Amino acid sequence: MADPSKINRPLTRDNVRKAHELIKPYIHLTPVLQCDTLSAMASTPQHLRMQPSTSADSQEPHTNGTVSNQLPSNGTSHDPVSFPTASTDGHTHTDHQDALRPSQPKSANPQINIFLKLESHQKIGAFKTRGAFHALSRLTPGELSNGVITHSSGNHAQALALAARTRGIPAHIVMPTISTPSKIAGTKAQGARVYFSGSTEPERVRMVEQVQAETGALLVPPYDHPDIILGQGTVGLEFEEQVKALGVEEAEKVREHEGYGWRTPRRRFGDGKSEGLDTVVAPIGGGGLLSGIATALEGTGVAVFGAEPSFGGADDCARGLAENPPRRIEKVSTLTIADGLRTPVGKYPWTVVSDKEKVRGVYSVTEDEIKSAMRLLFERAKVVAEPSGAVALAVVLYNEEFRRAVEREAGGDGWNVGVVVSGGNTTMEAIVGLFAEETTEKIGSMDGQREDTVKREEGKLGRDGSAVAENVAG
Repeated sequence: MADPSKINRPLTRDNVRKAHELIKPYIHLTPVLQCDTLSAMASTPQHLRMQPSTSADSQEPHTNGTVSNQLPSNGTSHDPVSFPTASTDGHTHTDHQDALRPSQPKSANPQINIFLKLESHQKIGAFKTRGAFHALSRLTPGELSNGVITHSSGNHAQALALAARTRGIPAHIVMPTISTPSKIAGTKAQGARVYFSGSTEPERVRMVEQVQAETGALLVPPYDHPDIILGQGTVGLEFEEQVKALGVEEAEKVREHEGYGWRTPRRRFGDGKSEGLDTVVAPIGGGGLLSGIATALEGTGVAVFGAEPSFGGADDCARGLAENPPRRIEKVSTLTIADGLRTPVGKYPWTVVSDKEKVRGVYSVTEDEIKSAMRLLFERAKVVAEPSGAVALAVVLYNEEFRRAVEREAGGDGWNVGVVVSGGNTTMEAIVGLFAEETTEKIGSMDGQREDTVKREEGKLGRDGSAVAENVAG
């Protein structure tokens, strides 16, 4: 692509709007989803999310993710609420599994109303489609004559392959050998030629240079270019407008049902305090998405935060920002389960992310917290997310530093928090693999009665003890 320094398209909200007009015919307007269960959980202090196990024996087994406790009606209750929670012992605890220990410190109590922007429903299953289509829309037929090339762990690979096929040009994609098989298959399905490399960015770059020399293909980087950033920023533009529209709809519903004695859902809409989002939390790897959203929302009053994994040094952005002065960390080698975030922040995204006026902060989460967020999205919101796509929700639910910041700044009014579910490119096999060890250890640690209960919930054991599935109306 053209030298970014020679492009006369600065990173501004207006240029994100222009990018959106260019790519609208080729992308989905992805939905925004609300889930009261997730909002209630986010509005409950972590140390109160556990229910003492003494009452478990007297209750019917829970099925299909249902809990017997009433959810808080206004997000201010301090009664223990039964939710899955990630713990420091390496496992994800669920309903009634553990009692609150007296030694546990009091955790933050922010009031949070969650909105999910489902980029998992975007074409090719991730937000990357936006940047790829915008980048190609800015190139001339002559520049595209030899096709395009990139390196990616999977989502940008599929996005560029789709954009190239739409333009009728070849796509050459360099992917790490450890890429998710479904992402490799998805890239090939778009007609791209795939080359394999090592897992680190320097290894991928070397392979790109080799293929580029052989083919003359034009490099379209996965994140480190203004046109990619502007394309990804359209996520923030849509998110802001969609939540405002939901606020109008909610106000109309409240007016329609006034006087009928119906309990109004716990929302901040129509209370005169907020017309839409107060903040957006998005994942960061190379930084194209986060810097794009921050660019799109600059000057709107919506605060922007980043989310990243901590495993194996994947939290390079948070570590770099913590240095004095802040410094971009250029090398990352990690095998976090969030494979889309295994890369250092790019040079151009860093200019945005390191500006506190644009990105308020970046927070990290553990592998268990990411898995817990994946589970909650699946079981409670009915959303399939890949690990990278669940990182932002994990920060909102589990990162105490972020939660204390919300509590401090929002007070009792709370915040409308936008969470970007950046992608859903995973498989049943991958999900089973992530949770298989946890499930095996959980069952193995129980006595016979509790093991029977688990099997019964999974439909493997009848109440009379026979090893047959029960017929339960769904």
